[in-house]
Amino acid sequence: MSFLTRIEALKDLIQEAVDKGATTVEQIHQTIAAMPLDALEKRGLLDDKTAGLREAHAETIGTVYSAIRRVNQEIGELASGLIETLEDQIAAQKNIGKKS
Repeated sequence: MSFLTRIEALKDLIQEAVDKGATTVEQIHQTIAAMPLDALEKRGLLDDKTAGLREAHAETIGTVYSAIRRVNQEIGELASGLIETLEDQIAAQKNIGKKS
């Protein structure tokens, strides 16, 4: 396995860990953020007007973590492109060396 192939595999591993980590943290964040709303609801302090608050809050949290996962994906694609460029450059240099 070439050095760049190992680098790409490591990049994939890190990218997957960040994605799964963001999803796990989001789930924890959603659970913790719902606790005060659950307590208010149990006491009858949330009415129909504020019922949408829970959904809006959850959606806002989801949007943040979706952005984190999207940035992670874009960085991974950028890194893959750079690795591919390096591989192409190495191959071109080898071919130039053979023709000399």
